[in-house]
Amino acid sequence: MDAVPPPSQVVSRQSAAVVPVQDAGAPQVAVASAEPGKWGRVDEEGTVYVRTADGERPVGSWQAGEPEEGLAHYARRFDDIRTEVELLATRLASGSGDPKQAATNARHIKDSLAEAHVVGDLVALEARIDYVLGNASVAVEAAKHAREEARAGSVARKQELVDEVEKLAEESTQWKVAGDRLRAVLDEWKTIKGVDRKTDEQLWRRFSKARDTFNRRRGSHFADLDRQRATAKTRKQEIVDEAERIAESDDWGATAGRYKDLMVEWKAAGRAPKDADDALWQRFRAAQDAFFSRRSAVFDERDAEFADNARKKEELLQEADKINPGSDLDGARAALHRIQERWEAIGKVPRERIRDLEGKLRAIEDRVRTAADAQWRRTDPEAEARAAQFRERVEQFEAQAAKARASGDNRRADQAEAQAAQWREWLAAAEQAVATR
Repeated sequence: MDAVPPPSQVVSRQSAAVVPVQDAGAPQVAVASAEPGKWGRVDEEGTVYVRTADGERPVGSWQAGEPEEGLAHYARRFDDIRTEVELLATRLASGSGDPKQAATNARHIKDSLAEAHVVGDLVALEARIDYVLGNASVAVEAAKHAREEARAGSVARKQELVDEVEKLAEESTQWKVAGDRLRAVLDEWKTIKGVDRKTDEQLWRRFSKARDTFNRRRGSHFADLDRQRATAKTRKQEIVDEAERIAESDDWGATAGRYKDLMVEWKAAGRAPKDADDALWQRFRAAQDAFFSRRSAVFDERDAEFADNARKKEELLQEADKINPGSDLDGARAALHRIQERWEAIGKVPRERIRDLEGKLRAIEDRVRTAADAQWRRTDPEAEARAAQFRERVEQFEAQAAKARASGDNRRADQAEAQAAQWREWLAAAEQAVATR
């Protein structure tokens, strides 16, 4: 009888040290090599038997030595199979093994027990294998449930990613941020496993379509931006050309105002391509700086001239302040006239000095004018003539009133007296004017 075990029963002797999984209520299998005689025997012819639930069954023969040695040999074979079963149980308990593969191996071992060339507790071993098969079945179902949950989670996550990408594709204008996010979503997408092919393809088509939509919108945006920048470049070139053309202008006020307008137009033109925009801006600034540098130099020279004019007018005011119209009005008038001519010939002064200097000259002019007016009033022959004329008219109307009253024409007398009273008032005013000269 063949004493060599089948390959499925060959397990390293080191594995005999595996400790059985001590689950509560789990069948336990004794180590056969500890008491081989408890599970089998060797007869006088050297035939080795194992005790089963159905009686003894021959498992081999032993002719090389003592019967106890042969029985121990077949007991160690049993322990090897027992160790293999315990390894399956341990892996299932730890979750490190494939439960389907464990069940396959356990069934293979169980099917081989009926003809196994071993000595040991076959009943307990078969019960232990059934226990392993039961655990493997539970583990297979748990793994299936876990796969379904993982699949549902993967589907849900890809659905979330697709929803996010579709929203970005339709709404986002933050092109760089959204583009970076799409790449990150794609990287995450590749790591999500366990989705069935049909669902995965449907979700991928939505993802791909949304990404294409975003890329088209982004491409359209940047195409529009390129057109706008090309237009801005053309407009800014025109602005620079004008700025350089008017840089040599001497029309300081109008040209300075035009540069201000050109700056407003520059900002309104928008951004050109960066390199062109920077180069055009440098040209614009250079032209503007050239004009304002020239203007500043001219204004500095003019300001120095105006300051010197102010100094000269201050000297004239000192000279004019010595004019005395009270002693020699004609001389004062002549001196003032000469000063006024020299004043005009000197020219402009700084804006902030105009009011002060002109005010001082005007005060001197007023002083001479006041003296002239006073003299005119004192020597005006017409004032005396007017007073004499008014007096004569009063006398005429008084005489007419007396004559009319004497003739009994009271109406005409009243009219003449009223006219005499009016001319009398005018006479009093004329006489007062002459008296106060």
